[in-house]
Amino acid sequence: MARQAAAERAWSAISRFFENCKKGVPGKKGFPQFQKDCRSVEYKTSGWKLADDHKSITFTDKKGIGRLKLKGTRDLNFYQPDQIKRVRLVKRADGYYVQFCIQIDRFEEIAPSGNAIGLDVGLNDFYTDSNNQTVDNPRFFRKGTRRLKQAQRCVSRRIKGSKNRAKARHILGKRYLKISRQRKDHAVKLARCVITSNDVVAYEDLRIKNMVRNHCLAKSINDASWYQFRVWLEYFGKVFGKITIAIPPNGTSQECSQCGTVVKKSLSTRTHACQCGCLLDRDHNSARNILSRGLSTVGHTGTFMLDMSNASGESTSTLVGAILPQQVGS
Repeated sequence: MARQAAAERAWSAISRFFENCKKGVPGKKGFPQFQKDCRSVEYKTSGWKLADDHKSITFTDKKGIGRLKLKGTRDLNFYQPDQIKRVRLVKRADGYYVQFCIQIDRFEEIAPSGNAIGLDVGLNDFYTDSNNQTVDNPRFFRKGTRRLKQAQRCVSRRIKGSKNRAKARHILGKRYLKISRQRKDHAVKLARCVITSNDVVAYEDLRIKNMVRNHCLAKSINDASWYQFRVWLEYFGKVFGKITIAIPPNGTSQECSQCGTVVKKSLSTRTHACQCGCLLDRDHNSARNILSRGLSTVGHTGTFMLDMSNASGESTSTLVGAILPQQVGS
């Protein structure tokens, strides 16, 4: 089954390449390449066995892995052995990890808050909501640049193929891994806080792949990790039964949130000033427009407040124009 999983992974890359060719995707189509350095092996329902106390795992495929002790905070005693569908052994910069793919429906009950919020992500602040509350951008990569440069300099100074170079590469990998984990931890905690505090969350449906083509902002955009934050928003929205809506970002910063007049402004203009007398921060005005479009997607406010107790949160991204029953029932 481990060989079957490897074959499935290879065929997935091949089929994705042909699908991109058929659809005429611009740019590179993702031509499959030989996997030179494989850092993971995946098992299905055979080739491994958990101990009775669920504190160790033994790989029985006779490849020399043997018995491994499990260290971590996850308690596998909550799950039945038949719920574990796949086991993946992954090598990270700081050690080896076992990932368990468990079939379970997670849902948590929480009292409705009656709040709706619109989020506008940015680079100065991580996001600005429709209530003019901001969250600072942590900039983990920017703050860790000095240590990364030191580690990269050590790698460059070592002789290729030497043990000292391998040690330096190991240290560099741990530095990058720390930054990756900091981003994920920030996104998970912030997304959970937003979802548990609001019943409806509207955000921009950004195309990060197109935005990073701007070489002047690519590093800052990747460092902010907006897409990872959106993924966890949608996940916790489903877990807690809340509604998350992706809004097209076209014109959210140009349109006045008070009168609807389009006020053209460049990226350097950070204040929205309209002829109707509306004077707001650019991101605050955009967040209010995002919330307004999100509420128009699910229906008017009265129906939204009455139906919140029955919202299952199954649909995490909807098209503009879908009403609340269609969104929840999809």
